[in-house]
Amino acid sequence: MTYWNGHGMTGWGWFAMSLGAILVWALLIIAGVLVVRALGRAPGPPRPPVGRPAAEQVLAERFARGEIDEDEYRRRLAVLRGDLPPSGGHSP
Repeated sequence: MTYWNGHGMTGWGWFAMSLGAILVWALLIIAGVLVVRALGRAPGPPRPPVGRPAAEQVLAERFARGEIDEDEYRRRLAVLRGDLPPSGGHSP
């Protein structure tokens, strides 16, 4: 092996080489984990976070409390589920 300074590698050279190798392996492992996680995701809409009620559940609770009537409940539920456009309001 050829060394630029004409001498053997010093302690700092070995340290730098070892640190560089560790960093390269760490980057490769991190990249692999990110690729596996990205490919392993299930397709479909994201789930609501745990602890927060889903929009349909909030709507059902409002209906149960009497804040909205049945027609409004059904219209809003249809919008949430994608059955009607948001501005599509009433049917003829």
